[in-house]
Amino acid sequence: MVRLLRKLLHFGFYTGFDSDNSSGDFSEANHKGPEMLDLEPHQSNRTEKHNGETEIQENGIKRHRTSLPAPMFSRSDFSVWSILKKCIGLELSKITMPIVFNEPLSFLQRITEYMEHIYLINKACSHTDPLERMQAVAAFAVSAVASQWERTGKPFNPLLGETYELIREDLGFRFISEQVSHHPPISAFYSEGLNKDFIFHGSIYPKLKFWGKSIEAEPRGTITLELLKHNEAYTWTNPTCCVHNVIIGKLWLEQYGVVEIINHSTGDKCVLNFKPCGLFGKELHRVEGYIQDKHVPLLLCQMLSLFQNEEDIKSENDEADDMPEVQDTVQFIPGSKLLWRINSRPPNSSQMYNFTSFAVSLNELEKGMEAILAPTDCRLRPDIRNMENGNMDVASKEKERLEEKQRAARNERAKDEVEWHTRWFHQGTNPYTGTPDWLYSGGYFDRNFSDCPDIY
Repeated sequence: MVRLLRKLLHFGFYTGFDSDNSSGDFSEANHKGPEMLDLEPHQSNRTEKHNGETEIQENGIKRHRTSLPAPMFSRSDFSVWSILKKCIGLELSKITMPIVFNEPLSFLQRITEYMEHIYLINKACSHTDPLERMQAVAAFAVSAVASQWERTGKPFNPLLGETYELIREDLGFRFISEQVSHHPPISAFYSEGLNKDFIFHGSIYPKLKFWGKSIEAEPRGTITLELLKHNEAYTWTNPTCCVHNVIIGKLWLEQYGVVEIINHSTGDKCVLNFKPCGLFGKELHRVEGYIQDKHVPLLLCQMLSLFQNEEDIKSENDEADDMPEVQDTVQFIPGSKLLWRINSRPPNSSQMYNFTSFAVSLNELEKGMEAILAPTDCRLRPDIRNMENGNMDVASKEKERLEEKQRAARNERAKDEVEWHTRWFHQGTNPYTGTPDWLYSGGYFDRNFSDCPDIY
């Protein structure tokens, strides 16, 4: 009992936008040790040297870019109200939005941003104590929503059959996702450590609703993390995300709801309460929670700030009085250590849809990659590519063309009474929760793409 309490009192989150890593060992850079990059023999051929100089990964990336080809297009001359005023209380996945309100990423690529703080998974794998592993897993679950800070652009809805792969040998993982259903929209993903130390998978069905002044995204679907060395499996769902002031004023977002992380091997549980903003904004971006074993619940932490205040979070004009001020301090219990820190964003992030450095790299397409990627990969979508390059008119036309092509293909299947078959995932049951889930069928990285659909 005393040992459990001592472990709990050392659990804290710190998520300030600070690149100074001198305060502790919890930056991503400090977790890129050799143990993450020591691939097994059958993985050692994933890089090739060209001309004896540059190493190139399996998917063709030499190094990752640090900026987008063109700055963000201004949304100031556009009003979403003319579109949304007839949609109050309705589900938004079937509503066509002007491309100016998008960001140049597919939702499949947005899901991949889970992996930005993968060093927390590596940290969990390294711990021998199950409570310390739960702490690292909880930090990973919270870090997944950190990239959404000020990301008010809507990712593109994936087309049915669309895929996205990401191999990061420097971070020690590979990732594949597929849009397995269009109505309702369901995205399935699977990731594994290159050292065969973890498996991370799930399916997400975001339910979007418009409530007059805000758009709410209610997450559905189960997230599963398996730590293979410890024979443990953790499951949870994401908090609800809400974007405010969609009609007038400065856009701002919040996450709220209870996230319950369960270790199905030990029975331990972590309950995180993402606090709603409240009347005066004092609870904005704060989390409180506790860890309990299957017998004894104990208070883990008091109010924890999910995001540290930065001046540009606050309202830029007096008319945006519905935007609460974020508190100036990060609070965590005395004696707690820092489990993680949000990576600093690029200096010009505000001109790049408020992307993180990790997000900036997700859509890069270098010469030669098209011959390696599946023809359904997001990087090959012409509407996203043109938007990223600043060709907004072309991007809008391409978006309309792709949507019409998808509708025509659906009508043709209905006419011929042909069912759609997913390529890389299949419907099944989550082995830990017993709930319906989409499970990885395997085989993607064998790169046999001969039967992939023509969706672009």
